[in-house]
Amino acid sequence: MAERWDRERVLALAPDAPSQRTAQSLASGRAWPVTGTAAGAGAVWGECRGSASAPYRAVVDLSGPAYRCSCPSRKFPCKHVLALLLLWSEGLVPDDAAGPPDWAGSWLMSRAAKASRAPSGEQAEPKDPRAAARRAEQRETRVASGLAELDRWLCDQARQGLAASQQAGYAHWDDIAARMVDAQASGPAERLRALASIPHSGSGWDGRLLEEYALLHLLAVAYRRQGELPPPLRETVRSRIGFSLRQADVLAGTLANGQPVRDHWQVLARRDLDQDRVRARRTWLRGRKTGRDALLLSFAAAGQALDDSLTVGTDADADLVFYPGAVALRAAVLARHGDGDVPPDGGPPEGGTITALLAGYAAALAADPWLDTWLAVVEIIPARAPALAVCDADGGVGGHTGAGGSLPLHPGAGDCWPLFALSGGRPVTLAGEWTPRGLWPLTAWDETGRAVPL
Repeated sequence: MAERWDRERVLALAPDAPSQRTAQSLASGRAWPVTGTAAGAGAVWGECRGSASAPYRAVVDLSGPAYRCSCPSRKFPCKHVLALLLLWSEGLVPDDAAGPPDWAGSWLMSRAAKASRAPSGEQAEPKDPRAAARRAEQRETRVASGLAELDRWLCDQARQGLAASQQAGYAHWDDIAARMVDAQASGPAERLRALASIPHSGSGWDGRLLEEYALLHLLAVAYRRQGELPPPLRETVRSRIGFSLRQADVLAGTLANGQPVRDHWQVLARRDLDQDRVRARRTWLRGRKTGRDALLLSFAAAGQALDDSLTVGTDADADLVFYPGAVALRAAVLARHGDGDVPPDGGPPEGGTITALLAGYAAALAADPWLDTWLAVVEIIPARAPALAVCDADGGVGGHTGAGGSLPLHPGAGDCWPLFALSGGRPVTLAGEWTPRGLWPLTAWDETGRAVPL
C-alpha cells in the first residue's frame, strides 16, 4: 500500500484554487456512503452523492497516481477525486478485505494489464543509421517547404491588410495551421491556431496580430538561415519549429551544455494547461545558491496523471540538466538527493522589484524573441485602479506597461480575489508568469511564510 499522503500533498494535485475549496467541502463522510481501500490493490475508491440520481464513482490508483470519476467535470483531477483522497489522508476510508467493487476493479485491472505488458524478450533490430538519416533529411525538406509557404501567406496578410481578420472565421488560420502540421512544423501550427481569438480580444487587437505575424516571419527566416546562427540560437529556432530533443538524451549528458546543476531548488509555482488532447504542467524552480531559474515540463494524455513529485512551497535537493537554447530555461531532473521535498530551509523567496523583473525579461527577449513566458517573483501590493494590477511594495502606481512600478494582471487570471484577500493592502511576495498580456499570479506567501496557491 502506498504511504498515506498528507493533506498538503493532496491539495497540491488540484488544478486550481476553486477545486481545492470545493473538494474540502465535499470531504465529509455524509457525502460518501461508500468508500474503501485495499493494501493489495494500492487503490482508493468511493461513491459520492451529487446532483445526479446516481452517485458519482471515483477511483484512484495510488501507484501512478491515476484517477477516474464518472462525473462530467473537465477538470483533472476533479473535486470528487480530491475529496476522496482527503478522506483517505485523514484515515477516514476503511480497509475493505473484499477488494474493490466491479466498476473500480475493472479499471484497475486494465491499468495493471497495460503496465505488465513487456517486450517479448527478443532483441530489437538495430536502427539503420542510413534510413534514420534519410528520414531526417526528408523532414528538413518538408519543414523548409512548409515554412516557405507560411512566409508567402504572411506576406499576403500584410499586403491585404488586417481589417478583414475580424470577419475571417477560424478556417482562415486553421487551413494554414493544418499545412504546418503536414510539414511537421508543430510549433508554428500551434501559434497559428491561437491567432483566431486575437481579432476579438478588444482594443489593440490589430497590433497584437501584426506582432504575431512578425514573429512567425522571423521564425521562418531564422530557419532558412539557421546555418548562420550561433549554436544556442539555432537550437532555440529548431525547438520553436517543433524539432524536439529527447529528455533521455539531455539527461545522458550527450549535449554540449548538459552538465548537471545541483542546488536546493525552491518550488515556486506551477500551472496546468490543456493543449488539444494533451495536458501540460509547467513547474517553476529557483536555485537558492545559484539564483538560477528553471522550468520543468510534464505532459499527460487525457485520463493520465501529471507529474506531482514536486510540491509548491517546498525545496528539492536535486541535480538539474538544462536543455540547450539561447535562454537555457527548460530543465529535467537528473537525480534527487535526500528524502524528497523538504520544508524551505531559507524561508520564502525574496521578492524583487517590477523594474528588475522587466529588465530581466527584456534581456532574455533579446536572446529569444519568441519567449512569451517568464518567471516573476516580486514583492507587490495588489491594486484595482485604474484596472486590475500589482504595484511595487512601496505603493507606487503607474501605467499598464510597468512604468511607475505597476504591472497589469493577465485578463485570463480572473479577478484574483484570493491575492487581494491574502495581501489585505500589505506587501506580499508573489510568484507567477509574466507574459505579453500581463502577469498571471500563481503562488503567494502569507505572513507566516506559507506558500498559498492562487
